[in-house]
Amino acid sequence: MLTALSSRHWWRDAVIYQVYVRSFLDSTGDGIGDLAGVRAGLPYLRKLGVDGIWLSPFYPSPQHDHGYDVADYCDVDPVFGDLDEFERLVTAAHRLGIKVLLDIVPNHCSSEHDWFRQALASGPGSEARARFHFAEGRGPDGDVPPNNWHAMFGGPAWSRVVEADGTPGQWYLHMFTPEQPDLNWRNPEVGAHFEHVLRFWLDRGVDGFRIDVAAGLFKHPRLPDSPDPEADARTRDSVNPLAWNQPEVHDVWRHWRAVCEEYTARDGRERLLVGEVSVPSAREHAKYVRADELHQAFFFDLLSAPWDADAFRKVIDEAIRDIAGTGSTVTWVLNNHDQVRSVTRYGDSGTEGSGLGAARARAAALLMLALPGAAYIYQGEELGLPEVVDLPDEVLTDPIFRRTGSRARIRDGCRVPLPWSGHASPFGFSTGAESAKPWLPQPGWFAEHATERALADTRSFWHLYRDGLQLRRELPQLGEGTLRWLEASPGVLAFTRGDGLVCAVNFGTAPVAAPVSGAPLLSSGPCPTGVLPGSTAAWWISDDHTTPKGSER
Repeated sequence: MLTALSSRHWWRDAVIYQVYVRSFLDSTGDGIGDLAGVRAGLPYLRKLGVDGIWLSPFYPSPQHDHGYDVADYCDVDPVFGDLDEFERLVTAAHRLGIKVLLDIVPNHCSSEHDWFRQALASGPGSEARARFHFAEGRGPDGDVPPNNWHAMFGGPAWSRVVEADGTPGQWYLHMFTPEQPDLNWRNPEVGAHFEHVLRFWLDRGVDGFRIDVAAGLFKHPRLPDSPDPEADARTRDSVNPLAWNQPEVHDVWRHWRAVCEEYTARDGRERLLVGEVSVPSAREHAKYVRADELHQAFFFDLLSAPWDADAFRKVIDEAIRDIAGTGSTVTWVLNNHDQVRSVTRYGDSGTEGSGLGAARARAAALLMLALPGAAYIYQGEELGLPEVVDLPDEVLTDPIFRRTGSRARIRDGCRVPLPWSGHASPFGFSTGAESAKPWLPQPGWFAEHATERALADTRSFWHLYRDGLQLRRELPQLGEGTLRWLEASPGVLAFTRGDGLVCAVNFGTAPVAAPVSGAPLLSSGPCPTGVLPGSTAAWWISDDHTTPKGSER
């Protein structure tokens, strides 16, 4: 068993790998990844050098939003395995020194959850409906929704039910899809249930939780009209101030933190709470990571920043000032299961993201891994996978597409199953002659990014990530700590970490003089001594400690 000394605060500079379970590795041949596939992939993740994994939801679900519509929070959907397989996965991960985080979804559940079925059967005014946001409609016949809010995934945020007698009845709130009714956290029964859920999984050895929609849960108690009702749908973000970031949510995180601390006190293993927090500013973000609330919250501003030196510096400065100032550490991220992959995001519009996009994504990765705090890597990021931008309409599964008919901001392209080996689909994702096709089709060019090929090529994205992670473990300058900016050419960011480690990123296309005269310790691309090429990042160890100028962060 780990001692309190060796395990306490492991999360402050950890690198966590996000496993999108249904797209990681399929052990049964049904075309869908599963928990046994994750277990089989653990040696690969150990070799990469990550500290932990975050598993996307694998709970029983009708899969209207691929598991983010949970029908039972305390079990495993048969498509992914069972509780015994989950426990084997946790045991195997811990044996390799890998932490296991679960994705928990407290803002909403599935319309097939027992609670919601009871609510439909019980009728208006019942205790069962009090667990959700049911309300009478407006207008003479109640056929107008209770307010004007729109759902993030398109359309009204309210759906009307048919009562037991067959007549049109009340409306219920769903900020995502009608199959994901929002829970009413003003009802104490909801909070009590989720404490049970936390303890259920903590008792099975998990090391913490990634919390979906952590700025959600509470809605304005009067559910008034919004002055900009379509803001969430327009931005596909938590913008409506009446539906998100209500002050009462902080009491929930204080309680959850206390539950985690209770388990930590028993065995010295610190359990982590990391929130998906989408709020207007770093200063607002910082409120979620105060000493008695969440340990961490994803800082998405780096992910959303344009490829521009000034924009990146502004984001980094604000994060370190406001978030690290709470005593927490910043949680950096460049990719996840909801966003266009960085290789494509940084590339030329309409391409698969090779060339310029790949060079910039490699540089951004080295920048992120050099920043003080923790980092999260999304599966396939370490392979340099571009977004699959040309999936046919008939294979798309994202509820955004189903509800809007638009391909804008859909998420299927970053969720295509990983390529492991070979030259044709399923690229080792599924094995066996009778294997079903992967649940989303893999393009032929995935062969260029297969893990088998990446491991054999020392110039690959995989080796860049592996080398960067290894240096994070070995060098005391990296991980938690301070950052000091250096004077640099326009379009270049340069900073020191600790005692003499220098990181510089050239956001331009023309080469510039390197900030350190010697050969780099690690670079995202070819980097001759004394030169920092365009779209390139590099790390150096400098013996000259008098040159850094600028403010310390």
